[in-house]
Amino acid sequence: MAKTPYVDQDVCISCNLCADTVPEVFRMNDDNLAEVYDPSGAPEDKIQEAIDVCPVACIHWEE
Repeated sequence: MAKTPYVDQDVCISCNLCADTVPEVFRMNDDNLAEVYDPSGAPEDKIQEAIDVCPVACIHWEE
C-alpha cells in the first residue's frame, strides 16, 4: 500500500519550503498554509525530501 503525505496545518508556519522543494505535490492554500494537492505527483523519495526540510515537522506519511 502506498504512503500518502499530509500536512498538519495547525503546525505549519508558511515557510513555503515544501512547495519550493516539490511543487508537483505541495502548494500554499488561500490561508498561506501548505497543503497536499497531488499526493502522487512525485516519487516517495522526493516527497521525503520535503518532509526532511520542513523546519517544524508538520508533514507526515499516512499509510
